Amino acid sequence: MKNILARLWAFFFLICFAVLAVSCQPQQNEPAVHQTISTEIFLVRHAEKTADKDDPALTQRGQARALLLADMLKDAKITQIHSSDYTRTRDTAAPLAKQLGLDVQIYDPRDLTGMAERLRKSGGRHFVVGHSNTTPQLTELLGGDGGTPIVEATEYDRLYYITIAKDGGVTTALLRFGE
Repeated sequence: MKNILARLWAFFFLICFAVLAVSCQPQQNEPAVHQTISTEIFLVRHAEKTADKDDPALTQRGQARALLLADMLKDAKITQIHSSDYTRTRDTAAPLAKQLGLDVQIYDPRDLTGMAERLRKSGGRHFVVGHSNTTPQLTELLGGDGGTPIVEATEYDRLYYITIAKDGGVTTALLRFGE
């Protein structure tokens, strides 16, 4: 029961944080002085994968987690979706991409510095799907707090939310989702 309550609180804080971030975005007639956030990024590790060695797909639980992410982020006004070029990451990004009518842009997880630069320069709202070793690292390259290393075998529930202000200030929220 304690675990369920903790996850509900995390989801509640995600929604509150997203609403706050959206409210900071300028309205059509709002002066430029109020434009404080230039970039928002949601980062996740791919959902649960099969035990296949080469390029594993998602398990049923992983597919359910990808659908949950799509449902959670459908109203976050995401403008771009990024994934490394692996089945498990593309399949984690696919439900949200389909729901929003966006293409998934493939990035090279071996060039995280370049990816961080592209995210910072492009502005807007992004959803990025990576891996247990790349997601915290990309968070740090963006100026956020990557936290402790992700437990490779069991940890699929981290959702990083990063805001980058026009003045370069970075805020990170680490949330948990799903079971």
